[in-house]
Amino acid sequence: MAGGDEPLKDERHSMRLLTRRQTATRIGAGVCVLAAIVLVVGLAVAALLNTANGSDGAGSAAYDSYIWRVARFTLFQAGLSSLLSVLPAIALARAIVRRPRFPGRRLLVILFAVPLGLPQIVAALGLIEIWGRQGLVNGMLLAFGMAEPVSIYGLSGILLAHVFFNLPLATRLLMARLEAVPDEYWRNAGQLGLGSRDRFRFIEWPHMRGHIAGVAGLVFMLCVTSFTLVLLLGGGPRATTIEVAIYQALRFDFDPPRAVVLALFQIVLTAVLLAVMALIGRPAEEGATLGRVSRQYTRDGLLSGVADYGLILLSAVLVVAPMVAIVVAGLSADLGRLVMEAAVIRAFGTSLAIGFSAACLCVFMSTILIEGRNAALPFADASRSAGIFRMAAAGASSLILLVPPVVLGSGWFVLLRGQADVFSLAPVFVTVINALMALPFVMRVLEPAHANHIARIGRLSASLGLSGFDRLRHVDWPGLRRPLLLALAFAMALSLGDLGAIALFGSEDVTTLPYLLLQRMGSYRTADASGLALILGLVCLVLMTVATAGPGRRALP
Repeated sequence: MAGGDEPLKDERHSMRLLTRRQTATRIGAGVCVLAAIVLVVGLAVAALLNTANGSDGAGSAAYDSYIWRVARFTLFQAGLSSLLSVLPAIALARAIVRRPRFPGRRLLVILFAVPLGLPQIVAALGLIEIWGRQGLVNGMLLAFGMAEPVSIYGLSGILLAHVFFNLPLATRLLMARLEAVPDEYWRNAGQLGLGSRDRFRFIEWPHMRGHIAGVAGLVFMLCVTSFTLVLLLGGGPRATTIEVAIYQALRFDFDPPRAVVLALFQIVLTAVLLAVMALIGRPAEEGATLGRVSRQYTRDGLLSGVADYGLILLSAVLVVAPMVAIVVAGLSADLGRLVMEAAVIRAFGTSLAIGFSAACLCVFMSTILIEGRNAALPFADASRSAGIFRMAAAGASSLILLVPPVVLGSGWFVLLRGQADVFSLAPVFVTVINALMALPFVMRVLEPAHANHIARIGRLSASLGLSGFDRLRHVDWPGLRRPLLLALAFAMALSLGDLGAIALFGSEDVTTLPYLLLQRMGSYRTADASGLALILGLVCLVLMTVATAGPGRRALP
């Protein structure tokens, strides 16, 4: 425990070496960024509340049976998706850890991380290529005389898409727990001749049990706030979640009262979920497993081996097949014509501009908040205001979890409706919302790196009298360059693949690659959509590979 407290003590001592002016500047800058975040989120929520209070339509919409049906379906699909993702993940994590020598094991573990960096609209297209009406599975089944045996649209498609994204995530998180089992446990199990059932009862389950609730809560939260997958695969009013219903109410029905009630309902729901997750605990950050091999000292029977390898093969096909389908369909498109098309060039440029701007804004806000929190650290025990500021700065990054991008965008849509051209301001809104969306993840990357950096060089910098630009140039930038670039790449990848904010504010004048891909899918130009999906997926995966290839990757699941 003392070793874990040492960096904090060094950091606290280094912060005491700052001058009064430096401390005031850093805390003041942190307060300004904190106030800006609260203002952006608070004004959106206030607009929703004000519209709900001042509109008779909002009051009647609250009792609309459609809204309650959407709310029930949101919870139902999230619960079912969580069960279908977490329960198989328990067995799959056991199987992969118990079979440390099968060919391609490390590659499979790496491929399980790919859905994390794959835009949901790209993954949805890959799933359609496999499971859609003209997809591979239906083509094979039709050859056996079955007429349209599988439908990708509706509840089945949503569940399949959520399992594609969340089964690998849950498996990696649970594998990390099994890989942490001391080698002596497996040796003792071998000496005692424990079978598969006893090893699960006495070794594996005790190590996973305390983390399953956190993993399930994380998956449930992701499924409740799912937007793109439900928008593309929902299949109508009977399979619509709250966020998709908000989008439809604003963009198609133009029914602000209904959108307001839905948005407020979503805020309450996410607040309850975040409170529950805080009680049960989030899964450990060590979920970024590299597939460490645990030595096994027991041998299972033939039946157990067949079951394990069968489950591994089935999960590999489930995850890898859509990725392969994206590549094959994308390469079959006329990529030469597509990349030279004016609309594609414009959308790609807009995506890069918004993505880079959002990433820079996110990293800037994160750095200012971290600097401010650290400057206030020496005074946190003696000053109540310093302690409150540190807590508020830490919690500010989670506001976007409480108010998801679609809800935040709908609040600003309602606020500026009739006062300004909302669609002409789309680049600003999308940039800010995407920056806030990435803030929790970027903070988790930068804060540990910054703490270690300050603990390492704080005293030396103060003794040399380095400050301002000289310290930034000679000390801070060389020491923090890598985590800053990793955070920038991660935030940019998230922004490039996001469809939530641009779906509300996008237009013919402001189009990103995901929005253009959505338009091409809607107009049944599937070849173009496949080519765009391949381009977008490759760009995001390159950025995510950079973001998870060095220090700071432990902050990512």
